[in-house]
Parts: sequence; structure tokens; C-alpha cells
Amino acid sequence: MNRPLDIVVLGLSLTSSWGNGHATTYRALLRGLHAAGHNVTFLERDVPWYASHRDLTAPSFCDLALYGDLDELITRYAGSMAASDAVVIGSYVPDGVEIIDAIADLGPKRLCFYDIDTPVTLAKLARGDEEYLGRRQVPFFDLYFSFSGGRTLDRLRDAFGARRPLPLYCAVDLDVYRNTGAPKEWDLGYLGTFSPDRQPGLERLLIEPARQLPDMRFVVAGPSYPADIAWPKNVERIDHLPPGEHADFYSRQRFTLNVTRADMVAAGWSPSVRLFEAAACRTPLISDWWEGIESFFPPGEAAVIAQGSSDVVTALTRLDRRQCEALAECAYRRVAGAHSAAARARTFIEAIESVAPRADIAARHAERLPI
Repeated sequence: MNRPLDIVVLGLSLTSSWGNGHATTYRALLRGLHAAGHNVTFLERDVPWYASHRDLTAPSFCDLALYGDLDELITRYAGSMAASDAVVIGSYVPDGVEIIDAIADLGPKRLCFYDIDTPVTLAKLARGDEEYLGRRQVPFFDLYFSFSGGRTLDRLRDAFGARRPLPLYCAVDLDVYRNTGAPKEWDLGYLGTFSPDRQPGLERLLIEPARQLPDMRFVVAGPSYPADIAWPKNVERIDHLPPGEHADFYSRQRFTLNVTRADMVAAGWSPSVRLFEAAACRTPLISDWWEGIESFFPPGEAAVIAQGSSDVVTALTRLDRRQCEALAECAYRRVAGAHSAAARARTFIEAIESVAPRADIAARHAERLPI
């Protein structure tokens, strides 16, 4: 790094982790950037839902500002965005299409998109749904950071015109997520907001095993689950768990479960942050299968891959302590080596620095023009 970079990020939320996976993703990345000496300003739309559920109001790792609407955003922050080394706009930002157009008109040195929902985004664009990104806008960006890798990157480039699509997976802050030494309370746990397309997997991989193993203890943490779900008596429910309690939650589980949304399974190469968080806490992983998972957590070495309830029951009843510890240690080593906040921040900065600022490009072009 030649010098610290000044970066402006517009994201769905940094202040509230309630009902979204964006906040923890941004927190890990921004902590990594701060630790590496870079300066980040995070701009967040002040909306009632997150205002009433905030669990981080004064981050120590970035400057945080809330804005009310597009006019206020441009009036107050146009200068800092134009002067920054890069402006990064995230998926699901309210009024994203209008905001992208307005910021592109400012002529930032580098304009980037961070898609924390890439398979969902592409499915929306394919059917003409431009809730937060217009299809015509995809080529605007110098860098299109994608939560999904693999063939999704080819599709971004070939079908949607992304100039430089790159994977930027979620990450985990190893200073925040670690085993707390808490005694085990549950044999299997799951942390995730209710999603209709994920619920069948949760039914198959946690609720049905709980019915078959009434003497074991299970837990599901996360908001928005319908009241009519028939939870077995041995499944404990926690409505919301703030990030500060995640490490202790994982540490109290004998295994943790990962269930992937349908769009992410179809795309492949879309690891959930819960995999990285649980691995950082040295909790053995049970996950559904999706293309590319072996590159992150090799089956049988770093995770148990479960197709059905019988696979979960087998893991819970037949794997001994030594086998569980070996799974957890392998997963931890892989996360610590390649998926920490520090590692992800390095990837991000290397990508930013590989793109010449637009002003520099214009200046070099002008030098070649005849007088």
C-alpha cells in the first residue's frame, strides 16, 4: 500500500443487524480496512425499522453518518464522495437506482458496487425488477464486487455487462469471533432470519432430527418466524441475537447448522457468514450442499454435508469427540487463513488499487490529444 485510502461506502445498514446479513458483513470488512490504516465513511439511510433495532451506534472503525433522502445525501456528501479514492454502493440500498445515477454524475475516482445478494440481484434483473440496481447501471462500475463466485462472475460479465466482476465473499473478524469456553447447551443450533425458501431445509435438517432425537437439545435463533411453525419441545427459540452474543451462541453448540437460500444454492460459490463465524468459534459445521463448498470446507474434513435428516442424525449420534474436534480445527484453519476480516480487506484494497482513478485516465487521455 502506497498510502491510506479514503473510501465512502453506502450500504443497507451498519447500525442494525436485525433481519439482515449486511451489517455483520460490513462490520467485518470495515474493521479489517481500519486495522490496515484506511479511512472509511459509511453512509446509511435513516429508516424507522433499523432506527428501532440498532445494536451499533458509534463504531470505532469508521465514520458513520445517517441521511434522510437522496437530496440530503448529495447536498451533504457530494464533496467527500468526489474527493474519495473510491465510492462503494451496496445492494439493497433504498432508492439505489436514483442514488447510483446521482453518484455516477459526480464523477468519483472509482465507482464500485458491492453485491451482498448477487444471485438474488441477477434473478431480479432478469425479470425486470430494478429495486436497488438498474440493469443499464451494471456497466457503470469500475469494480463489481460479488458475494458469489464461480460461474456467477461469468454471467455478470457476459450477460449483464459488468466490466470487472470479482468475488468478495463475507468474512469474519477473528478478534470478535472465538470460542468463549462456555459449556455446551445444545447439540445442534441454527442462526438465521426466517426465509420461506430456506424453511424446508430447516425442517429437513433440524426440526425433523429434533423429532427423532427427543433427548437431544436444539436451538433456532433469528427473527420473523411465523407463529404457526410446529416447533418440537426440544427446540428452543431465540427471537433475535445481536452480533455481540454470536460467539457465545456458537460456543454453546455441539454442532451448528448452515441452511442456504435457494438462489444461493442455484448459483453456487455463495458461502454464508454463519459458516465462517461458527468455524472461527471452533464449532463443527453441518451444512447443506452447494456447488463450490468443497473449496471452502472440504466435506468430511472441515464440515459434514447433509442431504437429509438421516445425515444429521448420524452426525449427532455417531461422531465422537475426537472426530468433532478434528472437523472444527480444520474449518478454523481454513477460515483463519483465507476468510478473516484482515484477509478480505487486503483483497478489497488490492482490487481498488489495481484500477486507475478516473481522473488519472482522463488526464492521460488529454495528454495524447493533439493541440
